[in-house]
Amino acid sequence: MPDLPRKKVGLIACSGEERAEGTVTRRAVRQVLEKLRPDDTVTLCLPLFLAGGEGERAFARRYPTIAVDGCDERCAARATERYSARPAASIVVTEIAKESGSPDIGTARRLNGSGLRLADTAAARIAGETDRLLQRPRRRITEPAAAAGGCSCGSGLPQGTLRISGSDVRVAGLPIIFAQARERGLEPNAGTAAVLLETVGIYNEVPADRKQAWTDALIQGYAGFLEEKG
Repeated sequence: MPDLPRKKVGLIACSGEERAEGTVTRRAVRQVLEKLRPDDTVTLCLPLFLAGGEGERAFARRYPTIAVDGCDERCAARATERYSARPAASIVVTEIAKESGSPDIGTARRLNGSGLRLADTAAARIAGETDRLLQRPRRRITEPAAAAGGCSCGSGLPQGTLRISGSDVRVAGLPIIFAQARERGLEPNAGTAAVLLETVGIYNEVPADRKQAWTDALIQGYAGFLEEKG
């Protein structure tokens, strides 16, 4: 979780990688973090949360947190309530799909038009809940992203580079993600790589067929980061 100023709303998402609703969840959360409410939100990593990450759990205890789930199992909402406090708001993609009449949204690897519109609707719902929790007037969702340095998506997060399958790939948020993992004493192993991949996937599009390549690159990149930092 990046170290950001106070007065933030935490977003904790269950991304359900095998389901189209999980893809919708990830896309919606990224829209809010990068474009709709970049100055008001921060992501909480669900795997770290479940593994006992005190930073994530402490944030959710002290600050308003929105649980964003792909289905009615509500893994993110239940984990937040169990380990920290009841989430300030709970958003479920399948419920929004029923409301909007979007039964067919595509697949986990490729959303169709209805799936993309569903992600937009979910993102607008998250942004609206963020405004409510911060007691700010609702803003138009069509507003442009805040101007900031960083990647072209407008997230303003610092970027790092991973060597993936022989190519250099710019990764939003990588320096902060590595630094947070180092602070927690995580070692560059497969378990840590799974946590890093989950967090990186919030800020970046990780193709489903290249996850192993990204995982290998994250282990190597994180090991290099630890060596550099001593």
